[in-house]
Amino acid sequence: MDTEEDPPQNSAKRQKCSACYKQYKKKEHLIQHMKTSYHSIHEPQCVICRKHCKSFESLREHLMGPLAKGLCSGIFSQGGCKLCLTLADSPASLSEHRETCCLSAPVPLGTSELPYTDSNIDFLDSYDENDADRRPKAIALDCEMVGGGSDGSLEVCARVCLVDEDENLILHTYVKPRLPVTNYRYDITGLTEEHLRDAVPLKQVREKILQILYNGESIAKVRMDGGKARLLVGHSLAYDLDCLEMSYPDHLLRDTAKYRQLMKTNGSSHSLKYLTRTYLGYDIQTGTHDPFEDCISSMRLYKRMRGQSHEEKGNGKLTPSDNIVEMCDRWRSKELDNLTPDELYAISESDYKCWCLDLKPKLANA
Repeated sequence: MDTEEDPPQNSAKRQKCSACYKQYKKKEHLIQHMKTSYHSIHEPQCVICRKHCKSFESLREHLMGPLAKGLCSGIFSQGGCKLCLTLADSPASLSEHRETCCLSAPVPLGTSELPYTDSNIDFLDSYDENDADRRPKAIALDCEMVGGGSDGSLEVCARVCLVDEDENLILHTYVKPRLPVTNYRYDITGLTEEHLRDAVPLKQVREKILQILYNGESIAKVRMDGGKARLLVGHSLAYDLDCLEMSYPDHLLRDTAKYRQLMKTNGSSHSLKYLTRTYLGYDIQTGTHDPFEDCISSMRLYKRMRGQSHEEKGNGKLTPSDNIVEMCDRWRSKELDNLTPDELYAISESDYKCWCLDLKPKLANA
């Protein structure tokens, strides 16, 4: 019924999606495709042919994979950046771009110093109601676990690290285990019994983390629209939050393991190690896992995704429609048969929030 590649020029009768370039024999099939594809300006796009892809992994295959599109692959191989998948206009500009795009690995904290570090930040992200830049700030979190239980398979939080957007260390501490530790997982964590002997109780650590994240905002406001609360960045955050025995509103989570654009083509997650090497250009976790190193890497990934520039549609709407009923009615309209492929794309909206929207100030009445 459909094909994946660009249609030949003489296939005028076939219906072509304006975003992913799939072709359909019937208009009704194209309409059905648009109803379920959620194409939008926020999808990764080929810098050469402008084809939309569901993820950067899919775009990478389009540009550099074994079945890469010939024209796009040839042009990209001459002037493309393999990290951010952008195209430079000259060898000199490509070389200059790579110097800033390929980052240096952060220096790990190690396990011999900094048993407890607290920056004592005092709600630095507070903003005035009339402040034009009322966007939420972000904090990255990473935890290291040791093993509890008879076989050491139970996850027990043993170390916590937080960094801010400028990669400053906000909090670092060892955590007193809630269960007897039966496996310190030394090869991975680098931790021993000595590191946890005088560690901070989990409840105290959790309260400190929430104090930093809430940023002086009320719990009700945080749950409703976030208010002044900080965004929480990390990789597989549900895993860390579960071990900390804490929760945080989903709309304030920025998880690099769950973000659509960073996932595999089959919808599963990549490891933080893979994402860091592929998108930032350096290796992590080459020895023991360091939470400071992981925090900075997840924050850098978040900021790179957040920094994408997506041109607004004619009506200026960047977010998925808040009125789901209205959106469904729009796709049930009998007028859809009369719309061109471009017009069908114009009313299509993303089914997830793009992180680029975090840079847009909140409305004054939010």
